[in-house]
Amino acid sequence: MRRAKISIIGAGNVGATTAHWCAAAELGDVVLVDIPQTEDMPKGKALDLMQSSPVMGFDSNIVGTTSYADTADSDVVVITAGIPRKPGMSRDDLLATNAKIMTSVCEEIKKTSPNAVVIVVSNPLDAMVQQAKKVTGFPAARVLGQAGVLDTARYRTFLAMELGVSVEDVSALLMGGHGDTMVPIPSCTSVGGIPILQLIDAARLEEIVDRTRKGGAEIVSLLKTGSAYYAPAAATSQMVEAIVRDKKRLIPCAAYCDKEYGVGGYYVGVPVILGTGGVEKIVELKLTDDEQVAFQKSIDAVKELVSTMATLV
Repeated sequence: MRRAKISIIGAGNVGATTAHWCAAAELGDVVLVDIPQTEDMPKGKALDLMQSSPVMGFDSNIVGTTSYADTADSDVVVITAGIPRKPGMSRDDLLATNAKIMTSVCEEIKKTSPNAVVIVVSNPLDAMVQQAKKVTGFPAARVLGQAGVLDTARYRTFLAMELGVSVEDVSALLMGGHGDTMVPIPSCTSVGGIPILQLIDAARLEEIVDRTRKGGAEIVSLLKTGSAYYAPAAATSQMVEAIVRDKKRLIPCAAYCDKEYGVGGYYVGVPVILGTGGVEKIVELKLTDDEQVAFQKSIDAVKELVSTMATLV
């Protein structure tokens, strides 16, 4: 049986660690791509990963390259390319720079892998995935963003730490944009089937949600010279697995919503069923009044971000 082909654009920490997770789980053969200026760096990382395969017992083939020709006919393309926000850099500077990088990457993907499912990881996430859809022209179902799986993983981790329970018993859902406006859904959060508000009071839960919103910034402040990559890469590989193995996972992703939730044609974090075709269904929940107000605020923030991007690119 033919192995899936997974191309990862951007061989930095997130991209290389995603390649690691995907190869170790034998999700398919992996192509790790970076810009020509990095010369042999992606080749070195790919070779290093390949040399771990006899020890870890996986047979995925891993190629490092600076040429998009090697990515031709990929089943899944993961985009981690972009720059982190640097001291003195405004949000608009970051938005403009990464939108241009996203445009360049997606023009290549459109030519080399016209049937691929595209997972965007680059930040600012909600705007970048909107740009990816615009440039590729792919059906909305085949272009999605990774944020909800990561945000929910952070949320579940903090809840498990608070309660002293296994993360495996924590089930949770966050919706909305990636960042300060993400929306917790307490009615969809439980531990071993017990509703979360029977275990944690509302005030403490809000503190945990706030820590989740700032989860990436907390890690940046601790690392000093970098940002999170283990959890983002693990979250991305879970999405890749759902696609290449047609798992039909019901997980939160940044998906294109038009009539759904009344969003009107923007990417926002919502629960979806993820399979071979990408986003196979957007699951519409009945939100409480408070959840709906918070979700609308998040949608408005995404719209503003996309609008700003349009003036910069």
